[in-house]
Amino acid sequence: MKFSLAWPSALHNKGVLGMNKRNIDYIGRCNPRKFYKRVDDKLTTKQLALANNIAVPSLIGVVREQHEIEDIPAMVAAEDGFVIKPSKGSGGKGILVITKVEAGRYYKPNGHEVTPSEVYRHVSNVLSGLFSLGGNPDVAIVEGLIQFDPVFDGYSYEGVPDIRLIVYKGFPVMGMLRLSTAASDGKANLHQGAVGVGVDIGTGKGLHAVQFDKPIDFHPDTNKKLIDIKVPHWDFLLHTASKTYEMSEMGYLGTDMVLDRDKGPLLLELNARPGLAIQIANNRGILPYLDNVDKLGKHNMTVDERVEYAKKHFCHSAQL
Repeated sequence: MKFSLAWPSALHNKGVLGMNKRNIDYIGRCNPRKFYKRVDDKLTTKQLALANNIAVPSLIGVVREQHEIEDIPAMVAAEDGFVIKPSKGSGGKGILVITKVEAGRYYKPNGHEVTPSEVYRHVSNVLSGLFSLGGNPDVAIVEGLIQFDPVFDGYSYEGVPDIRLIVYKGFPVMGMLRLSTAASDGKANLHQGAVGVGVDIGTGKGLHAVQFDKPIDFHPDTNKKLIDIKVPHWDFLLHTASKTYEMSEMGYLGTDMVLDRDKGPLLLELNARPGLAIQIANNRGILPYLDNVDKLGKHNMTVDERVEYAKKHFCHSAQL
C-alpha cells in the first residue's frame, strides 16, 4: 500500500486514518481531557500501573528541584546503568540512556562518555521544561536500565526495542516493533531513523518493515531479515495493553512496552496521541479495525475476551 502523494479521499478508501480524523473522531471523542494526566505524566502512569499489577521499569528516584540534581551520583552509584527521562516528555525527547556506570563515569550505548556536568545540565533542562509538553516545568525520572532480551539480538542496534500497540476501547487493534539504528542513536524513534516492523496481532510475527517511511527488508546496521522476527510473550503483551483501557479510562491509546531479559514484559508508557506511522509499518490502514470495534456497540467483554476477539478479527489473515 502506498500512502504518499495520494488524495485524502483515496487514502480513506484504503482504510488509512489521517491526522484530522484521528484528532476529532478518536482522540477528541474517546479520550476525556480530565484523564490526560494519567498518560501524559509518566510518573503518574507508573504509579497507576503498579496499582493495577502491571510491571514497569524500576524507579530509582525522582528529581523535582534543581538542588536535588546533586543527589544523582549517589542515587545511581550501585546501578550498572540507568535512564533519565522527563515525566511529561513526548516523542522520545529528553531521554538519556546510560548503559555503563564505572567509577563515577557514565557511558551511552554507543560507548561515548557523558560527564557528570553533562548529566546535571541535561536534568536541569528537563526540570526547566525544555522537553515537556507545552514547555511547562517538569520533573526528571531516574529508572533502572532495561536488560536487553537476547531474542532480539541482531534486530536492534545499540538500543532496546519496544512494542507499540494501538488500543481502541480496550481492543488491541494494530501493533509494531520499533528497532533502534545507528541513525536513531540507539533510540526506538521512527522520526529519528528507527525501523518500524508491523506485527501480526494474531501471532506476534513480523509482517512488513519500514525506515523513514520506506519499505526495507533488512536491518540497515545488522543486515538481519526483519520480517523473520516473532515477538515472544505476545499474548501477555496483548493482555497488558488491553488492561490499560480500564486503568486509564482512555478509549484511544498507544501502549509502549519492552521485554526485559530478567523481568519479562514491562509497560514503558502510554500515549493519548499515538502517531499514524504504525499504518505504514503494517502496510495497511487502521480504520477497518476501528470500525469493527465501533460496530460492537456497548459490550461487557473481559480483557481475555477482547484479546481473543482481536486475535481472531484483526490478524493478518482476517477479512474485514
